[in-house]
Amino acid sequence: MSVLKLKFSFQRRVRLAQGLWLLSWMAMVSGAITVAMGVFLKTELLRRAEVMHNNDIHIVPNLLMAVGLASVGINICAGKVCQDSLDASRFPRWKNLLTPFFCVSIFFTSLLLVAMILSYALQPSLEESLKLGLKNGIRFYKDTDTPGRCFQKETIDRLQIEFQCCGNTNYRDWFEVQWINNRYLDFTSKEVKDRVRSNVDGRYLLDGVPFSCCNPASPRPCIQYQLLDNAAHYNYEYQSEELNLYSRGCRQALVNYYMGLMNTIGPGVMSVFLIQMTVLFSLRFLQTSMQAVEGQENVEIETEGYILEKGVKETVKELQEKIMIFFQQMQVDVAPPATEAAAEEAAPEKEATPES
Repeated sequence: MSVLKLKFSFQRRVRLAQGLWLLSWMAMVSGAITVAMGVFLKTELLRRAEVMHNNDIHIVPNLLMAVGLASVGINICAGKVCQDSLDASRFPRWKNLLTPFFCVSIFFTSLLLVAMILSYALQPSLEESLKLGLKNGIRFYKDTDTPGRCFQKETIDRLQIEFQCCGNTNYRDWFEVQWINNRYLDFTSKEVKDRVRSNVDGRYLLDGVPFSCCNPASPRPCIQYQLLDNAAHYNYEYQSEELNLYSRGCRQALVNYYMGLMNTIGPGVMSVFLIQMTVLFSLRFLQTSMQAVEGQENVEIETEGYILEKGVKETVKELQEKIMIFFQQMQVDVAPPATEAAAEEAAPEKEATPES
């Protein structure tokens, strides 16, 4: 029993081909937009690569770019099929190509859904990557004269200013690391000596943060140092009043930013998926309705179009059998014939046997 069988008159087939041609061009533009979305997301991820521990999340923009390019090619071919379907003499040349074309198209179109699902499923991985990456970034903040880390300070400062954040989780993360390079510390000073000696690892720790943590919207001049010492500042209580620092951690700020991008891209990807599936369904109707015209003198006869010639179970079973036959044929082609193998084994034996 055919699935979604419809009758198509000649005029209806012409309208289907013309409408599908326009839809295929719309889908091609959607594919180009998908590529652009993937490139934009990839660029934004690469901009903060220094504060990411791994690149697992990059699979999402990579998929979008690959599927978008494939969508452009698929819809160019679909448009060509629509043009040839208006001429019954030119359409038969697509007969053997459309089945593999549909398989490839469905595969790449399905990857759109995979990309959209991964964009949400990889949020914990993104958060963990940023957590470790920012932790290392803060730890290497002071290494401005170490090869490979020279720009780490600039990266962290620009990040905190742009996203209005401070530290990994909050500003207290800066209390746990030495973020001032030793070359800028006066080791003849008693205060510096006492701070270094009071630490087991010999690090210069203080209750202060870099300038990039300061919130310019605060009416009070920025307090960067001795944040936990109420006596060090006039009319100051750090427990009760809101500090003039950014209260949000950079990890949460970046997760919100990237998930906001993906939440914006997600509906766009779903729209492209629906447009592409509409193109493939319509093209399947056009293909099956045109097949009935092949060999007919009157090309304006009414024909039937369908999505599947048989039921779903029968179609799946038939497809499995074809795949099994294909792989069996591949094995036969790869394996050498028995007669040739025997001849190759016998040849060395004849060479080794002396002539009488």
